[in-house]
Amino acid sequence: MVTVFDVDAHELIGKLKEELKKMNGIKQPEWAKYAKSGSSREKPPEQEDFWYIRAAAILRQLYVKGKPIGVQRLRVKYGRKEQNSYKPSHKRRAGGKLIRNIIQQLEKEELLKKDNIKNKKGRVITKKGKSLVDKVAAQIKKGE
Repeated sequence: MVTVFDVDAHELIGKLKEELKKMNGIKQPEWAKYAKSGSSREKPPEQEDFWYIRAAAILRQLYVKGKPIGVQRLRVKYGRKEQNSYKPSHKRRAGGKLIRNIIQQLEKEELLKKDNIKNKKGRVITKKGKSLVDKVAAQIKKGE
């Protein structure tokens, strides 16, 4: 059986993005066109399907980790260093509202669910989500 670990991450996210676009519950809000993805960014994302790429990346991250992950951990994951010209650079977290809305949309599609295991709050991927990711990985492997 082909899994996420058998295919390239960029290819998987690209194909998974197309699958997420087909779902009715995952839509980019109007404000997302004008909002930066974090405080370290100078401009909003220029990719027209950035919302779906980030949703696919979050879904893959939850599959790979296999344990509950919250919004704060994902903010750290998608953050970056802020360049301060001659001053030392500092690590900045990504925007939380963007990540939170994507997670909520993935929950409505039943690809993620809330989990409280051993006081670790966060979201985990559901069976439906795993099967979607595995199906896309199998398509990529078959195409090679």
